[in-house]
Amino acid sequence: MNSKPAPGASAKSRIFVVDDHPVVHQGIALLVNCEADMMVCGEAEGAQSALRAIENERPDLLIVDISRNGPDGIEIIKTIRGRNYSLPILVLSMRDEATYAERALRVGANGYIMKQEATEKVLGAIRRILHGEVYLSERVASKMLNVRGSTKSEHSPIEELSDRELQVFRLVGEGRPTREIAEQLHLSVKTVESYQAHIKEKLSLRNARELVQRAVEWKLVDKKN
Repeated sequence: MNSKPAPGASAKSRIFVVDDHPVVHQGIALLVNCEADMMVCGEAEGAQSALRAIENERPDLLIVDISRNGPDGIEIIKTIRGRNYSLPILVLSMRDEATYAERALRVGANGYIMKQEATEKVLGAIRRILHGEVYLSERVASKMLNVRGSTKSEHSPIEELSDRELQVFRLVGEGRPTREIAEQLHLSVKTVESYQAHIKEKLSLRNARELVQRAVEWKLVDKKN
């Protein structure tokens, strides 16, 4: 999408942020607005408000978080791409890039960077994507280059989960009961139970207790990365 510089002013790249943490909004705005060539033009917490704002603000780049309250960032990217919006999207998240980066690119993101990276790297990622490039850390880029010569047995079984299954698995690891997961994801309880059954099958888990245990263990490892 095209930016909308004020008459007589030099063009600045317009960045829109979708994240449900006010502190993150403020931090990104402070970081970006200090740059001479870019500015934060708006913020939103949810998918629908983001879509409305995109129409009004016409940003040059969207920054989205993966782990959010309500619809997952992956689902928001799918929704945006489903509306045929072609604006570049950078995922800025606490979630482990080894698990989520490739998924994000697969559904239409243009880059993935973790929130704990240095500010210079975050700004560099934004500028690279604004120039039509893809941004990934060296670790993830190397993994994606090598994966073609790998066998499935070398991958974690977690990588075999679909995006929605991974979303349910993450919420199970947070201790959320099935009904709460259904409400948060706007799904029926039966649908969530079906996803849980698929997860147990893919991860060779025998029952709900093993599912919870595995999800909690994965969640703890994910937080450390």
